[in-house]
Amino acid sequence: MRKAVKKVLGEEKYNFFFDKFLEYFFTEKDAEFFASLGLNCIRIPFNYRHFEDDLNPGVYNERGFQWLDRIINICGNYGIYTILDLHAAPGGQNVDWHSDTGIHRALFWEHMEFQNRAIALWEKIAARYKENTWVAGYNPLNEPTDEEHTRVLDWYARAEKAIHAIDPDHILFWDGNTFAVSISSFGEPLPGSVYSIHDYSSYGFPQITEPYEGTPEQKAKLESSFKRKIEYHEKIKGHIWNGEFGPVYASPDDGPEWEKINERRYHVLKDQLALYDIYNISWSIWLYKDIGFQGMVYTSPKSPYISRLAPFLAKKKRLAADSWGADTSSVQHVFDPIQELISKEAPHVAHRYPPTWKVNKHVGRLMRNILLSEELTPEYASYFEGLSIDELDKLAASFKFENCMQREGLNKVLRDHSHL
Repeated sequence: MRKAVKKVLGEEKYNFFFDKFLEYFFTEKDAEFFASLGLNCIRIPFNYRHFEDDLNPGVYNERGFQWLDRIINICGNYGIYTILDLHAAPGGQNVDWHSDTGIHRALFWEHMEFQNRAIALWEKIAARYKENTWVAGYNPLNEPTDEEHTRVLDWYARAEKAIHAIDPDHILFWDGNTFAVSISSFGEPLPGSVYSIHDYSSYGFPQITEPYEGTPEQKAKLESSFKRKIEYHEKIKGHIWNGEFGPVYASPDDGPEWEKINERRYHVLKDQLALYDIYNISWSIWLYKDIGFQGMVYTSPKSPYISRLAPFLAKKKRLAADSWGADTSSVQHVFDPIQELISKEAPHVAHRYPPTWKVNKHVGRLMRNILLSEELTPEYASYFEGLSIDELDKLAASFKFENCMQREGLNKVLRDHSHL
């Protein structure tokens, strides 16, 4: 996506826009608001590409570290601790979209060079922040998917030694395998470590067929899913950190029931947090800010960015090009015959890793989230064509806190449970 935008804007305007985007996305006002809810820790996801170029590996970009310095310092000024999360590693540590590879394979586990580069980057980060007391710890790898369930353990052991050799004081937060839900194959806990789960509930997403009403049976399902994820923690008597969770939310263009849908999803969130209160665990909501799908704060529909991109965003939503929380109902009839053909002719697909993915997820990943999304990228970039510096600044400023909206229902639930 960035490459396509750069082709349209040229290097100078491209650098200006994305620098402004990062500057405006999180400011003092964001930190002040976050702290006002009683929240005292935020997970900072980052992409390795901010620090290192694949064509020049091992040569680090100081600008990436400066952006990280900035947000850590802003948060510290308001009493907020940060957990640094390598969300996208070289080669891609998982098979889904958020490892930012554009493919459906986790090459991180197939090439030692990628694994070594990730450790080298963490050594740089550890050296920089080893004495920073506002950094609560490091989350070295987001949601790994290692089909063999052994390579992830080997890498974790290597990374722990390398990071703690430089910075022995910061906590290391290790995600479970298979999108941070499977820790069953983990052995003895590593020194100075906490093991992280991600506790998303299907009740918080569009494809669920059973609306959430908070019945005893539904609450029991929430607890059963959560307890499966923490069996390892109970075995080792370790601390639990839920590094990601949270529903996605409907908007007015989803139909007249959108507010009722959101009330149900706030209910899911309340019941999850009530469960976390009982088990006395720490958590980090996903996510703080976006364009109106899941964030505590989101861009206004009237903002320059959303106004300009509205036709494209509507098209992308209609086609279910995005993977995360997509409603596929308007296009599912197109893909059903393909899924049926694959299931009939290659039935082993039902056993394909990861086990939580069904055939429709694999087909959607390859056809909608990769092929279709790639071909839509030039169209996205075309919306930037011919824009002046001033116009680009206004687009980026759409993400400033003072220009955004707050998801009041979500924020109230978080405020009510921020006492841990």
